[in-house]
Amino acid sequence: MLRRLPATSGDALLVGAHADDAAVWRIDDERALVVTVDVITPLVDDARTWGRIAATNAASDVYAMGGRPLFALNIVGWNRDELSLDLLGEVLLGGADAASGGGWMVAGGHTIDDPEPKYGQAVIGEVALDGLLRKDGLRAGDALVLTKPLGIGVAATAIKAGRASHGLESAAVASMVRTNADAAVCAVAAQAAGATDVTGFGLLGHLREMVEAHGGIDADIDAARVPLLPGVADLAAEGVVPGGSRRNLQWVAERLDSDVDDTALLLLADAQTSGGLLFGVEPDAAEGVVGTLRGGGHEAAVVGHVRAGSGRLRVRG
Repeated sequence: MLRRLPATSGDALLVGAHADDAAVWRIDDERALVVTVDVITPLVDDARTWGRIAATNAASDVYAMGGRPLFALNIVGWNRDELSLDLLGEVLLGGADAASGGGWMVAGGHTIDDPEPKYGQAVIGEVALDGLLRKDGLRAGDALVLTKPLGIGVAATAIKAGRASHGLESAAVASMVRTNADAAVCAVAAQAAGATDVTGFGLLGHLREMVEAHGGIDADIDAARVPLLPGVADLAAEGVVPGGSRRNLQWVAERLDSDVDDTALLLLADAQTSGGLLFGVEPDAAEGVVGTLRGGGHEAAVVGHVRAGSGRLRVRG
């Protein structure tokens, strides 16, 4: 579909919207604007928590480019015949909570009638040009760092089905409302060049995007080292997996070599909301980055490495 749209180009447009997590527009010799938008449907019953998750998720693409959010506009789809405006107020307060905690400002927005509630933000941030992170920036020899546990898609499916434990739901919410600000700072400080945030395409799907964008690398994942939310492995083994995660795995299958079982692969392909960053750094720096993030409460880990190749993904147990 996107190939049918006209190409975007220009001296100031450093990263087009079709190519990466966010569009990047040069404003001077040192800085650029980072612009992104994301909208989601409810994941939890509490309106304010949903709003906070949605806004945090929307800002994640700015962090994935190595930047920081400045301000945002709310985007709302609301069924006013079925849902009260007081409830919408709670959603917007959740978005304001995320913005206040993350250091950006909500400066307005737009609302439309919609039979299904939706909420998100269009976020404008800035990035130093010498710290810009891109999907195509991974280097052969890099260690791969993941900064949040996987399993949000499984957890959300279990919550909707009434099968999630209180511990899993709490852990999932805590992960989704945590911004990737610290992760972005650590990635830039460690001189990462390639990064993305792990969201709808899952770890394997976004990693496929990264190796394809580069064109000359393969990526190896050590499944045993990938952090998971508590209980999601058992739920996935019982078939509590969203359809999007199954489609992600089908999409990467043609580039995938693996010696792990289908449940492990589904978790690596699990569709995330407000997931962590995935980035590559020199191996000597990787454990230091992970230690710093863990010291700040992040469940980060070195989950694999990059080698010269032709766009293959390898998963080992």
